[in-house]
Amino acid sequence: MAARAYWQGQIRLALVSIPVEIYTATKSGAAVSFRQIHEPTGKPIKYEKSVAGVGPVDPDEIVKGYEVEKGNYILLEQDEIDAVKLESKKTLELTQFVDAHEIDVLYYEKPYFVVPADDLAEEAFIVLREALRRTKKVGLGQLALRGREYVVSLKPCGRGMILETLRYADEVHRAQGYFRDIPDEKPDEDLLDLAETLIAKKTAKFDPQEFHDRYVDALKDLIERKKKSKGKIVDTTDDADARPSGSNVVDLMAALKKSLEKPGDTKPAPKKRAASKAAANDAEDKPARKTAAKKSAAKPAAKAPARKRA
Repeated sequence: MAARAYWQGQIRLALVSIPVEIYTATKSGAAVSFRQIHEPTGKPIKYEKSVAGVGPVDPDEIVKGYEVEKGNYILLEQDEIDAVKLESKKTLELTQFVDAHEIDVLYYEKPYFVVPADDLAEEAFIVLREALRRTKKVGLGQLALRGREYVVSLKPCGRGMILETLRYADEVHRAQGYFRDIPDEKPDEDLLDLAETLIAKKTAKFDPQEFHDRYVDALKDLIERKKKSKGKIVDTTDDADARPSGSNVVDLMAALKKSLEKPGDTKPAPKKRAASKAAANDAEDKPARKTAAKKSAAKPAAKAPARKRA
Protein backbone atom coordinates (compact mmCIF):
# COMPACT_ATOMS: atom_id res chain seq x y z
CA MET A 1 0.00 0.00 0.00
CA ALA A 2 1.51 3.29 -1.13
CA ALA A 3 0.09 5.45 1.67
CA ARG A 4 1.85 5.67 5.01
CA ALA A 5 -0.04 4.36 8.02
CA TYR A 6 -1.23 7.08 10.41
CA TRP A 7 -1.14 4.62 13.31
CA GLN A 8 -0.05 1.03 13.82
CA GLY A 9 -1.14 -1.02 16.79
CA GLN A 10 -3.73 -3.52 17.87
CA ILE A 11 -7.43 -3.58 18.60
CA ARG A 12 -8.18 -5.51 21.76
CA LEU A 13 -11.49 -7.19 22.49
CA ALA A 14 -11.29 -8.96 25.86
CA LEU A 15 -8.40 -11.42 25.41
CA VAL A 16 -8.24 -11.11 21.63
CA SER A 17 -5.76 -8.69 20.05
CA ILE A 18 -5.87 -7.85 16.34
CA PRO A 19 -2.85 -6.10 14.76
CA VAL A 20 -4.11 -3.29 12.51
CA GLU A 21 -3.06 -0.20 10.62
CA ILE A 22 -5.14 2.93 10.17
CA TYR A 23 -4.97 5.38 7.27
CA THR A 24 -6.43 8.85 6.85
CA ALA A 25 -9.68 8.57 4.86
CA THR A 26 -10.00 12.22 3.84
CA LYS A 27 -7.81 14.74 2.04
CA SER A 28 -7.72 18.49 1.60
CA GLY A 29 -6.08 18.56 -1.81
CA ALA A 30 -9.07 20.24 -3.48
CA ALA A 31 -8.67 23.45 -1.46
CA VAL A 32 -7.00 26.50 -3.00
CA SER A 33 -4.55 28.24 -0.67
CA PHE A 34 -3.08 31.71 -1.03
CA ARG A 35 0.01 33.53 0.20
CA GLN A 36 0.04 37.24 0.97
CA ILE A 37 2.39 38.98 -1.48
CA HIS A 38 4.03 42.41 -1.38
CA GLU A 39 2.83 43.73 -4.77
CA PRO A 40 5.72 46.15 -5.57
CA THR A 41 8.41 43.45 -5.09
CA GLY A 42 6.39 40.27 -5.61
CA LYS A 43 7.84 38.74 -2.43
CA PRO A 44 5.83 36.82 0.21
CA ILE A 45 4.82 38.62 3.40
CA LYS A 46 6.47 37.34 6.59
CA TYR A 47 5.17 37.87 10.10
CA GLU A 48 7.56 38.98 12.79
CA LYS A 49 6.89 38.18 16.45
CA SER A 50 7.07 41.40 18.40
CA VAL A 51 5.90 43.08 21.60
CA ALA A 52 4.37 46.56 21.74
CA GLY A 53 6.98 49.02 23.01
CA VAL A 54 9.75 46.42 22.76
CA GLY A 55 9.87 45.37 19.13
CA PRO A 56 11.01 42.00 17.74
CA VAL A 57 11.65 39.30 20.35
CA ASP A 58 13.85 36.22 20.44
CA PRO A 59 12.05 32.83 20.20
CA ASP A 60 13.76 31.74 23.44
CA GLU A 61 11.90 34.50 25.29
CA ILE A 62 8.46 33.25 24.24
CA VAL A 63 6.36 31.06 26.56
CA LYS A 64 2.71 30.00 26.43
CA GLY A 65 0.06 31.61 28.58
CA TYR A 66 -3.49 30.69 29.58
CA GLU A 67 -5.77 33.70 30.10
CA VAL A 68 -7.62 33.31 33.42
CA GLU A 69 -9.20 36.76 33.22
CA LYS A 70 -8.87 39.78 30.99
CA GLY A 71 -5.16 40.63 30.73
CA ASN A 72 -4.03 38.06 33.33
CA TYR A 73 -2.23 34.91 32.21
CA ILE A 74 -0.83 31.79 33.82
CA LEU A 75 2.54 31.22 32.14
CA LEU A 76 3.54 27.69 31.16
CA GLU A 77 6.87 26.40 29.92
CA GLN A 78 6.88 23.95 27.02
CA ASP A 79 8.52 21.34 29.28
CA GLU A 80 5.57 21.58 31.68
CA ILE A 81 3.09 21.06 28.85
CA ASP A 82 5.06 18.13 27.45
CA ALA A 83 5.11 16.49 30.89
CA VAL A 84 1.31 16.11 30.99
CA LYS A 85 0.96 14.88 27.41
CA LEU A 86 -0.20 11.29 27.12
CA GLU A 87 2.15 8.72 25.70
CA SER A 88 0.86 7.28 22.44
CA LYS A 89 -0.42 3.78 22.98
CA LYS A 90 -0.25 0.87 20.59
CA THR A 91 -3.51 -0.64 21.82
CA LEU A 92 -7.11 0.40 21.25
CA GLU A 93 -9.31 -1.43 23.72
CA LEU A 94 -12.99 -1.68 22.81
CA THR A 95 -14.73 -1.07 26.12
CA GLN A 96 -18.33 -0.57 24.98
CA PHE A 97 -20.72 -1.32 22.11
CA VAL A 98 -23.74 0.80 21.20
CA ASP A 99 -26.37 0.90 18.46
CA ALA A 100 -25.13 2.94 15.51
CA HIS A 101 -28.13 5.30 15.60
CA GLU A 102 -27.42 6.23 19.23
CA ILE A 103 -24.39 8.33 18.28
CA ASP A 104 -25.51 11.74 17.04
CA VAL A 105 -23.82 12.80 13.80
CA LEU A 106 -22.61 15.95 15.60
CA TYR A 107 -20.10 13.84 17.52
CA TYR A 108 -18.36 12.32 14.51
CA GLU A 109 -15.18 14.20 13.65
CA LYS A 110 -12.64 12.48 11.38
CA PRO A 111 -12.68 9.05 9.67
CA TYR A 112 -9.83 6.59 9.15
CA PHE A 113 -9.58 3.33 7.22
CA VAL A 114 -8.72 0.27 9.31
CA VAL A 115 -7.01 -2.76 7.73
CA PRO A 116 -5.35 -5.89 9.14
CA ALA A 117 -1.62 -5.40 9.65
CA ASP A 118 -0.68 -8.79 8.16
CA ASP A 119 -2.04 -12.11 6.93
CA LEU A 120 -2.12 -13.59 10.43
CA ALA A 121 -4.47 -10.82 11.61
CA GLU A 122 -7.00 -11.26 8.80
CA GLU A 123 -9.14 -14.01 10.36
CA ALA A 124 -9.68 -12.19 13.68
CA PHE A 125 -10.22 -8.93 11.79
CA ILE A 126 -12.95 -10.47 9.61
CA VAL A 127 -14.66 -12.06 12.63
CA LEU A 128 -14.83 -8.71 14.46
CA ARG A 129 -16.03 -6.90 11.34
CA GLU A 130 -18.85 -9.38 10.66
CA ALA A 131 -19.86 -9.50 14.34
CA LEU A 132 -20.30 -5.71 14.31
CA ARG A 133 -22.23 -5.94 11.05
CA ARG A 134 -24.61 -8.66 12.28
CA THR A 135 -25.33 -7.00 15.60
CA LYS A 136 -25.51 -3.52 14.00
CA LYS A 137 -23.31 -2.22 16.78
CA VAL A 138 -20.48 0.30 16.93
CA GLY A 139 -17.44 -0.34 19.09
CA LEU A 140 -16.19 2.46 21.37
CA GLY A 141 -12.85 3.03 23.05
CA GLN A 142 -10.22 5.67 23.83
CA LEU A 143 -6.93 6.04 22.03
CA ALA A 144 -3.95 8.10 23.18
CA LEU A 145 -2.37 9.57 20.07
CA ARG A 146 0.16 12.35 19.59
CA GLY A 147 -0.14 13.75 23.06
CA ARG A 148 -3.90 13.70 23.60
CA GLU A 149 -6.63 11.14 24.12
CA TYR A 150 -9.46 10.57 21.64
CA VAL A 151 -12.80 8.85 21.91
CA VAL A 152 -13.09 6.63 18.85
CA SER A 153 -15.75 4.47 17.24
CA LEU A 154 -15.25 1.37 15.09
CA LYS A 155 -17.72 0.06 12.52
CA PRO A 156 -17.66 -2.17 9.41
CA CYS A 157 -17.17 -0.68 5.95
CA GLY A 158 -17.08 -3.01 2.96
CA ARG A 159 -14.22 -5.46 3.43
CA GLY A 160 -12.57 -3.24 6.02
CA MET A 161 -13.58 -1.09 8.96
CA ILE A 162 -13.83 2.62 9.70
CA LEU A 163 -12.44 4.22 12.83
CA GLU A 164 -13.78 7.70 13.57
CA THR A 165 -12.64 10.13 16.21
CA LEU A 166 -15.53 11.56 18.23
CA ARG A 167 -15.96 14.93 19.87
CA TYR A 168 -16.29 15.06 23.64
CA ALA A 169 -19.59 16.17 25.17
CA ASP A 170 -18.25 19.63 26.08
CA GLU A 171 -17.27 20.22 22.44
CA VAL A 172 -20.84 19.97 21.10
CA HIS A 173 -23.63 22.55 21.52
CA ARG A 174 -27.00 21.31 22.73
CA ALA A 175 -29.52 21.44 19.88
CA GLN A 176 -32.39 22.39 22.20
CA GLY A 177 -30.94 25.84 22.69
CA TYR A 178 -31.30 26.54 18.97
CA PHE A 179 -34.55 24.69 18.23
CA ARG A 180 -36.53 25.81 21.29
CA ASP A 181 -38.42 28.63 19.53
CA ILE A 182 -39.54 26.50 16.55
CA PRO A 183 -43.29 25.79 16.95
CA ASP A 184 -44.19 22.19 17.81
CA GLU A 185 -47.19 21.84 15.53
CA LYS A 186 -48.35 19.43 12.84
CA PRO A 187 -48.08 20.64 9.23
CA ASP A 188 -50.98 20.81 6.78
CA GLU A 189 -51.56 17.31 5.35
CA ASP A 190 -51.94 18.52 1.75
CA LEU A 191 -48.68 20.43 1.96
CA LEU A 192 -47.01 17.43 3.57
CA ASP A 193 -48.22 15.12 0.78
CA LEU A 194 -46.87 17.49 -1.87
CA ALA A 195 -43.52 17.76 -0.09
CA GLU A 196 -43.27 13.96 0.19
CA THR A 197 -44.11 13.60 -3.51
CA LEU A 198 -41.40 16.11 -4.39
CA ILE A 199 -38.87 14.25 -2.23
CA ALA A 200 -39.83 10.92 -3.85
CA LYS A 201 -39.44 12.49 -7.30
CA LYS A 202 -35.92 13.69 -6.52
CA THR A 203 -34.79 10.59 -4.62
CA ALA A 204 -31.62 9.02 -6.05
CA LYS A 205 -28.56 7.06 -5.00
CA PHE A 206 -25.87 9.20 -3.41
CA ASP A 207 -23.01 9.88 -5.81
CA PRO A 208 -20.43 12.33 -4.41
CA GLN A 209 -18.99 12.81 -7.92
CA GLU A 210 -22.13 14.75 -8.85
CA PHE A 211 -21.30 17.52 -6.37
CA HIS A 212 -18.54 20.06 -6.90
CA ASP A 213 -17.29 23.02 -4.90
CA ARG A 214 -18.23 25.76 -7.35
CA TYR A 215 -16.19 28.33 -5.44
CA VAL A 216 -13.00 26.25 -5.77
CA ASP A 217 -13.79 25.56 -9.44
CA ALA A 218 -14.28 29.29 -10.06
CA LEU A 219 -11.02 30.11 -8.27
CA LYS A 220 -9.09 27.58 -10.34
CA ASP A 221 -10.67 28.94 -13.52
CA LEU A 222 -9.77 32.49 -12.49
CA ILE A 223 -6.17 31.49 -11.78
CA GLU A 224 -5.90 29.63 -15.09
CA ARG A 225 -7.29 32.59 -17.07
CA LYS A 226 -5.01 34.96 -15.19
CA LYS A 227 -2.03 32.76 -16.02
CA LYS A 228 -2.91 32.71 -19.72
CA SER A 229 -3.89 36.36 -20.15
CA LYS A 230 -1.24 37.86 -17.84
CA GLY A 231 -3.54 40.80 -17.43
CA LYS A 232 -6.76 42.01 -15.94
CA ILE A 233 -9.53 39.47 -15.61
CA VAL A 234 -12.90 40.62 -16.92
CA ASP A 235 -15.97 39.58 -15.00
CA THR A 236 -17.92 37.22 -17.27
CA THR A 237 -20.77 36.51 -14.90
CA ASP A 238 -24.05 36.19 -16.81
CA ASP A 239 -26.77 38.55 -15.67
CA ALA A 240 -29.19 35.64 -15.89
CA ASP A 241 -27.32 33.96 -13.03
CA ALA A 242 -27.96 36.88 -10.71
CA ARG A 243 -30.29 36.25 -7.85
CA PRO A 244 -33.76 37.61 -8.69
CA SER A 245 -35.04 40.46 -6.58
CA GLY A 246 -38.51 40.76 -5.20
CA SER A 247 -40.59 39.47 -2.38
CA ASN A 248 -39.44 36.38 -0.49
CA VAL A 249 -42.99 35.62 0.51
CA VAL A 250 -44.45 32.91 -1.73
CA ASP A 251 -47.49 30.71 -1.68
CA LEU A 252 -46.10 27.43 -0.34
CA MET A 253 -48.80 25.32 -1.97
CA ALA A 254 -48.26 26.99 -5.37
CA ALA A 255 -44.50 26.65 -5.07
CA LEU A 256 -44.70 22.93 -4.27
CA LYS A 257 -47.12 22.29 -7.13
CA LYS A 258 -44.89 24.25 -9.49
CA SER A 259 -41.92 22.15 -8.39
CA LEU A 260 -43.76 18.96 -9.33
CA GLU A 261 -44.54 20.10 -12.88
CA LYS A 262 -42.71 18.33 -15.67
CA PRO A 263 -40.43 20.49 -17.84
CA GLY A 264 -42.81 19.99 -20.78
CA ASP A 265 -45.84 21.15 -18.81
CA THR A 266 -44.77 24.76 -18.70
CA LYS A 267 -45.54 27.03 -21.65
CA PRO A 268 -42.47 27.82 -23.75
CA ALA A 269 -41.25 31.38 -23.87
CA PRO A 270 -42.07 33.29 -27.11
CA LYS A 271 -39.41 32.92 -29.76
CA LYS A 272 -37.11 35.83 -30.51
CA ARG A 273 -38.12 35.75 -34.19
CA ALA A 274 -41.76 36.34 -33.30
CA ALA A 275 -40.72 39.17 -31.03
CA SER A 276 -38.63 40.69 -33.82
CA LYS A 277 -41.54 40.40 -36.26
CA ALA A 278 -43.83 42.16 -33.82
CA ALA A 279 -41.24 44.88 -33.42
CA ALA A 280 -41.01 45.26 -37.22
CA ASN A 281 -44.78 45.51 -37.53
CA ASP A 282 -44.77 48.10 -34.80
CA ALA A 283 -42.10 50.04 -36.65
CA GLU A 284 -44.14 49.94 -39.87
CA ASP A 285 -47.18 51.26 -38.03
CA LYS A 286 -45.32 54.27 -36.65
CA PRO A 287 -45.17 56.36 -39.88
CA ALA A 288 -48.86 55.73 -40.50
CA ARG A 289 -49.65 56.81 -36.97
CA LYS A 290 -47.57 59.96 -37.43
CA THR A 291 -49.37 60.79 -40.72
CA ALA A 292 -52.74 60.31 -39.08
CA ALA A 293 -51.62 62.50 -36.25
CA LYS A 294 -50.59 65.26 -38.68
CA LYS A 295 -53.94 65.14 -40.48
CA SER A 296 -55.74 65.37 -37.17
CA ALA A 297 -53.64 68.35 -36.21
CA ALA A 298 -54.29 70.11 -39.56
CA LYS A 299 -58.07 69.80 -39.27
CA PRO A 300 -59.50 72.87 -37.42
CA ALA A 301 -61.37 72.17 -34.25
CA ALA A 302 -65.15 72.57 -34.41
CA LYS A 303 -66.59 75.63 -32.69
CA ALA A 304 -68.57 75.04 -29.56
CA PRO A 305 -72.32 75.79 -29.97
CA ALA A 306 -73.44 79.19 -28.72
CA ARG A 307 -75.07 79.15 -25.32
CA LYS A 308 -78.76 80.04 -25.41
CA ARG A 309 -79.77 83.09 -23.42
CA ALA A 310 -82.55 82.74 -20.97
